[in-house]
Amino acid sequence: MNGDLSFGDALAQVFSFMGELAFKFIPGTLATLIGTNTTGTGPIPSGLSPITEPVTASGIIDFLERTSSPEQFASFTHNWSVFVAVSMLVSLLLSTGMIYCFIRIRQVRHQERLKFQAAEHTVVAHDLPRTQLRWNRVIDQASSSSEQNWRLSILEADIMLNELLDMQGYKGDTMADKMKQVDRAMFNTIDQAWEAHKIRNQIAHEGASYHLDEREVRRVIALYGRVFREFKLIQ
Repeated sequence: MNGDLSFGDALAQVFSFMGELAFKFIPGTLATLIGTNTTGTGPIPSGLSPITEPVTASGIIDFLERTSSPEQFASFTHNWSVFVAVSMLVSLLLSTGMIYCFIRIRQVRHQERLKFQAAEHTVVAHDLPRTQLRWNRVIDQASSSSEQNWRLSILEADIMLNELLDMQGYKGDTMADKMKQVDRAMFNTIDQAWEAHKIRNQIAHEGASYHLDEREVRRVIALYGRVFREFKLIQ
C-alpha cells in the first residue's frame, strides 16, 4: 500500500525525531529555564522572565507554561508525550529481553549441571531403585526350578557387574580388561567378581553342555550379590 512505510523510512523518522529532541526540544527547554531566547543568544522575548525562585518537580509544568511562549510550550508538551511513549516502549522491550536472557541462562546452566552429573555417574541416583528391581528379578529366576532361568539369572547379573565397572570408571573392550585395572584397595570383592564372571563365560561359551545345579546357581548369584552390596547398588 502507498501509505505503508518501509523500514528505511521508519528508521529515518526515528532518527529525525531523536535529532529534534536532542537539538531543539532539550535546548529549547534549557533556554527557557536559564532565561535566553530559543537561539541561545540574547535576551528572552518580552513578557517572559528567567528563574527567580526555586522550582519544585511538581510545579515544573506550570513554570514552563508561565515562562515559555505558547508555541514553545505546545511543542514541549507534544514532543514530551512522544518521548515518554517511545521511552516506555524501549524500556519494555529491554526489560523483556533481560528477563528472557535471565531465564535462558538458568536453563542452560541447569542442562550443563545435569550433563556433568551424568558424566560423573553412569548409574545415577534415580536409577538405583530400577537396579534393585533388576536384582529382584535375578533372584526370582535363580530361585525357580528351570535351568534356563538359572542361566538367564547369571547372565543378567553379569550385565549388572559390567555396568558397575563402567560406573567406577574402568575402561576396556571386555570385562576382563576392566577388572584387570581394579585397585584391590578400592574393590574388596574383586575376587568374587572374577569367580562369578568365569562361571558366566563358561555358560555363554559352552551353552547347554555346561551343567548347572541349584546349589551352584545360588552360590554364583551370592558372589554377585556381595559385589553389588559393597557398592550399595542393592540392599
